[in-house]
Amino acid sequence: MEDSAAMRRRLRVELRRLRTAADLTQREVADALEWSPSKIIRIESGQVGITVTDLKALVGHYGLNDPDEVAALTELARGSKRQPFVEFRDVLTAETIKFLGYEASASRILQAQPSVVPGTLQTEEYSRALLKGYGRSAKAIDRVLESRRDRQEVLERDPAPELSFMLDEAILRRQVGGPGVMRNQFNRLLELSERPNITIRIIPFEVGAYEALRGPFVLLEFPEASDPDVVYLEYSRGPSTFTDDPGVAADYQERFLALEDLAAPAARFPEYIERALRTFSTDLASTSEG
Repeated sequence: MEDSAAMRRRLRVELRRLRTAADLTQREVADALEWSPSKIIRIESGQVGITVTDLKALVGHYGLNDPDEVAALTELARGSKRQPFVEFRDVLTAETIKFLGYEASASRILQAQPSVVPGTLQTEEYSRALLKGYGRSAKAIDRVLESRRDRQEVLERDPAPELSFMLDEAILRRQVGGPGVMRNQFNRLLELSERPNITIRIIPFEVGAYEALRGPFVLLEFPEASDPDVVYLEYSRGPSTFTDDPGVAADYQERFLALEDLAAPAARFPEYIERALRTFSTDLASTSEG
C-alpha cells in the first residue's frame, strides 16, 4: 500500500493544480465554501488532511465532474489520513515525522552528511552510542531506536529506491562507541555499499573546506512526475526544516552534483574503511604503550 504521507502530498498537489486551473485564489475558494482561508492554506500545504465531504465540495467548486478522477482523489483523501511514525511524536519533531513519511515513499534519496553516519545506515550499537553522546535519556534512546528500525525498512523496500550518500572522511575516524562499535558499523556500510541501488562515497580530508560542512541535507525524489522534490535540512540547534520549493530543490541538486566532483570514486570506499581501521589500531597501540 502506498505511504500515507505520499498520498497526502499527491492530493495537495492535485488540489492546488485544480484551483489554479479554475483561476481561483485561496480566498475566493474559502469565501465561496464559507471556510476560513487558513483551512484552504493548511489543506494545500499538507498540514492537515481533508474529509471526503470537504473534498467533494472542493472539487465540485473547481468544476471537476469526471467520476474516475473524483474517485481517485477520494482514495487519496482516505489514505492520507493514516500517519506513519506519528506514534513516535514523544521523541521526534513534527517536521521529522513528516519527512520520514516522505522518505519512505521516495524513489531516489540523495544525502550529504559531514559529521555522523546517516541514520538510515546506522547499526543499533552506533545509534545508541551517538544518542547517548547527545545526552538523550535511556528511555528516549529506546524510543528513537524503535523509530529508526521502522525507518530502515526503506532499505528493504520493493521496488528498491536509489540511495546515494556523500560522507565526510571524518565520519570514519570519529570513534562513536569505540573501535568495536565502529568495526561493526563499517561492516554494515560495506555490506550496504555492495547493493546495486546504494552508493556510498567519501569526501577526503585533502579536499579541505567545502560548502556542505555547514550541515547535512537530504534531497528526496519521487516516482510520480507531478510530485516535486523535497529538501530536508537538519540542524544541530533549532528545528529541522524541509521544503518542496522547486528553486530550493534545484539549488540542492546542484550542491549534490558539486559534492560528486569532490568525492572519491565509490570503488575506493573499502580503501577508506581500511585506512580508518588502521588508524584505530594505531590509536589502541599508543594507548597501551602509554
